[in-house]
Amino acid sequence: MCQLLGMNCNAPTDVTFSFRGFAQRGGHTDHHTDGWGIAFFEGDGSAASVDSDKGLRHFVDHQPAWESPVAELIRRYPIKSRNVIAHIRKATQGRVALENCHPFVRELWGRYWVFAHNGDLKEFSPRLHGSFRPVGSTDSERAFCWIMQELAKSHAGVPSVQELSITLRELAAQIARHGTFNFLLSNGQALWAHASTSLYYVERRQPFAHATLSDEDVSVNFAEYTNPTDRVAVVVTAPLTSNEHWTVFAPGEIKVFVDGALADA
Repeated sequence: MCQLLGMNCNAPTDVTFSFRGFAQRGGHTDHHTDGWGIAFFEGDGSAASVDSDKGLRHFVDHQPAWESPVAELIRRYPIKSRNVIAHIRKATQGRVALENCHPFVRELWGRYWVFAHNGDLKEFSPRLHGSFRPVGSTDSERAFCWIMQELAKSHAGVPSVQELSITLRELAAQIARHGTFNFLLSNGQALWAHASTSLYYVERRQPFAHATLSDEDVSVNFAEYTNPTDRVAVVVTAPLTSNEHWTVFAPGEIKVFVDGALADA
């Protein structure tokens, strides 16, 4: 199965530490070698509100993350964002190619939406019409297009995070009938995560402590790089650190993170 990484924060934060360990799973400490990708929501710096985070940096590569020059750029370039989604691919449907690399991006209601999936959906061929159609040949992109289509049909305008969570819970349950459907989704305002099988999260806040990567002998003291008011939530397929308390999702559970903390879904 693929690997997922999501980060949601109340202030722009770099994902360098988490991504460093995560990228090791793309061919070094694990066998996910069929491509990878990452997307960062960013604002223009003119406003403090997360509503300003409409810009997006999106990187994908069909090479294994562990040896990808693009991944090396991300490890060395501390891009700061309130919402990040990354994915390491092990192909189950669709050839190894750029168009099949997650995360996928679409526009809805004047915002970018980013989606990444871990799992395998069988006999999932929804009727797609209108603006949302897959470019590649994965079950994941089909699921994303259908979610975008159904969100657009269900809401006339941009709904609240709570309303979106209700609709997403219903849509996720329908797709999950076809197989394993772990996913991450963000529009720059929040991070939604749904678990079919394996998904974990950790919330980092004051008092910040040391953390040690599970996939590489690297530690960091978050207290040296954070402010007392910072909050960071990280969601992953399998825990990235060996000395933090990671909370497991229940099967079929959807959670939403806003401003670096678990919110009511």
